[in-house]
Amino acid sequence: MTKTLIASLDELDRVAEEIGRSLPEDAVIFLRGDLAAGKTTLAKALAEAMGYKEAVTSPTFSVQQIYGDRLRHYDLYQCPNEKFMAMGLLESLEEPGWHMVEWGDEALRSLLRELGFFTALVEITPKEEKRIYRIETDA
Repeated sequence: MTKTLIASLDELDRVAEEIGRSLPEDAVIFLRGDLAAGKTTLAKALAEAMGYKEAVTSPTFSVQQIYGDRLRHYDLYQCPNEKFMAMGLLESLEEPGWHMVEWGDEALRSLLRELGFFTALVEITPKEEKRIYRIETDA
């Protein structure tokens, strides 16, 4: 299924709600877009939609942030797939909940699909003061 939404920062809760309706309880969500496209901002909105009040920050240097018991956030900008797996993070994806992955590539998504993970892709493209969110899910 593919859906496209256009939203401003003030309308991001609507995007998060739509993503929430489109996904099962356990999913790996790939967030893609150029630098400063709004990947971490969307991750914050998704966390808020799930009821988490903790500050959501980009895990650029730590690679992974864990929020509560059902939300994990990964940043693979400086972490190739081999390093991701060597760090044991593939096993981390088996934990229940949503796993938001910034900068994950199509090779990783294909591998996860082969292993039976439900994946979604959210491509973020700036458009003036808004963003275009193209949401693609496995189902």
